[in-house]
Amino acid sequence: MEKQQRAKRRYITGFDGLRTIGVIGVILYHLRPELFKGGYLGVPIFMVVSGYLITDGLLQEFDRSGRINFKSFFTRRLKRLYPGLIAVLFATSAYITLFSHNLLHNLHMMVITNLAYVYNWWQIFNGQSYFARFANNESPFTHLWTLSIEGQYYLIWPVIVLGFLMFVKNRTKMFNITFILAVLSAVEMAILALQMGANADPSRLYYGTDTRAFAILLGAALAFIWPSAKLSANIKGQQKLTLNVLGGISLIGMLAMVFLVGAQSSFLYLGGMFLFSLLTMILVAVVAHPGAWFNRLLSNPVFSWVGSRSYGLYLYQFPVMIFWENQFKDIADHPVLYPVIEVLIILALTELSYRLIEQPVAHFDFKKTGAFLKGLVTPSTKLGASRWVSYGALVILLIGTVGLIQAPSVKTDAADSSALAKQLKETKADKAKQEKDLAAAKSSIAAEKKAKADAKASKSISVSKQSEAESLARKHPVNQEYEKYGLTQVQLQQMQTIGMTAVGDSVMKDGEPILQALFPKAYIDATVSRQMIQSISIVQNYAKTGALADNVLIGLGTNGPFTPDQLDEMMKIIGPSRNVFWINVRVPTRSWQNDVNALLKASVSKYPNLTVIDWYGYSNSHNDWFYDDMVHPNPTGNPYYGTFVAKAILSKVDAK
Repeated sequence: MEKQQRAKRRYITGFDGLRTIGVIGVILYHLRPELFKGGYLGVPIFMVVSGYLITDGLLQEFDRSGRINFKSFFTRRLKRLYPGLIAVLFATSAYITLFSHNLLHNLHMMVITNLAYVYNWWQIFNGQSYFARFANNESPFTHLWTLSIEGQYYLIWPVIVLGFLMFVKNRTKMFNITFILAVLSAVEMAILALQMGANADPSRLYYGTDTRAFAILLGAALAFIWPSAKLSANIKGQQKLTLNVLGGISLIGMLAMVFLVGAQSSFLYLGGMFLFSLLTMILVAVVAHPGAWFNRLLSNPVFSWVGSRSYGLYLYQFPVMIFWENQFKDIADHPVLYPVIEVLIILALTELSYRLIEQPVAHFDFKKTGAFLKGLVTPSTKLGASRWVSYGALVILLIGTVGLIQAPSVKTDAADSSALAKQLKETKADKAKQEKDLAAAKSSIAAEKKAKADAKASKSISVSKQSEAESLARKHPVNQEYEKYGLTQVQLQQMQTIGMTAVGDSVMKDGEPILQALFPKAYIDATVSRQMIQSISIVQNYAKTGALADNVLIGLGTNGPFTPDQLDEMMKIIGPSRNVFWINVRVPTRSWQNDVNALLKASVSKYPNLTVIDWYGYSNSHNDWFYDDMVHPNPTGNPYYGTFVAKAILSKVDAK
């Protein structure tokens, strides 16, 4: 009887279309973030739809029977979600155990916290950045944070709904309370974003249940005042027009944000994500209404197929991408072919998982578990394909379990114990040293500006400095180990006097010791995972506080692309009177390499004070200069990196 009652619930096919938009957005973002910079917003679509459907179903059940069957609810959720989750966790663990030992660190904790639906908080407390790349070997489970939030919602929300129905009773009041909770969640995100500042990694905001709850809560709030079972198709023409216009506006607004709002944009955390979720809530309301035409617009066989498998597509996409990137290092040279192949692999794995694991388990009668297990060890029992699927699953479980057992013994303070990670860690300056270096840089810049105030003095100083460099080259040579890389002793002496402010990512961080030795008066601010959007405010702060030298070195683009507008903003902050040296990128494992380098090359004609240092062209044929990631220079390549950058700077700068 319960199954018959549930079957009466109207299936809204348009929601498959929304799920399709959501999962395609997320996959495209992970494949080509430089083109689909807001594709990650597919996640709030899932959350709003889930919030609406779960709450709407609970309300319908209560209206029919006067109660909520928690056992039935949780059983359905577990049978729907756990088979695919367990499959991807252990299949991924098995692959790591066999082929990617560098990803074993913390594997056991990732699997356990995912199974317990608390992975998002584990990521927060263990400093797992959603935006980090390369140096700490990006986890194939990074994307599963959203499943933990939904799992927590499934556990808590039915109890809250029952409390509402017993004590609040008025559905409009339930909407008001839930909507206020959603607003409070968004306000908390904004407050924390302001406290963290523009330069901080926003992963805490991105992962937090408290800061992301508003998307689910908005969908849930809608269900209280917009019950799908009570929406009539017979509405007036004006009402139908209003619904369709609202649906069109919300869809256009959502698509605009998908293409325009980057994942680390301040706007996103100061209300942008809430706005997107609000637009999604409106679109969900329109799609749910049988009187509007958006349900038909978003209903077709393709959307139905993708929507029904969107959970599996979401699960398998990231492991496929991470393992593919680890295997193939020339992704930038195949910006179309490789993504197509990856998508085909994701589709194939999803279909296999859907047909062989998710659907069979969802419809399996667990009362017959004993008989099924007995049949597996009895060859004469006819089990069909289930036998071989079960045997294969057992092998994967065993191999994955071996990896989980090994994982605790992989001791490291970073997610990657490679020589690269150690090098980055060793060159990480502490806060006190950074402040001391910055103070020295400011003092040097002030003295330099004072000397330049008198042109005559500047000229005489220049002549004096040249003579002094030649004299010191003979009497007190420095950095002689770099002469074999094409630097003369006079040049090495001249570099000792050049002031410079450098801002960069982990590639510059890796080369910082050599750059600092060559340019002892330089202030180098480089850190792992830095992107352009963070760096703009950093350089702006240096300019305001007098810490921006006349020579500015930029090393950005490794961790993500940037737009022409962002480059223009950076150049505007630095100003036309300073020399700007921008190191282009060698990042063959990412699709944006060529886009970044092409943008830099095109910008030279626009900015006379911009010099692009072609590290890509100089190093691209020397794979032996790099670690296995083909991005960061190793001990062999680092001197080439440092001296090549130094030569380019010296060729444009007169030692003062």
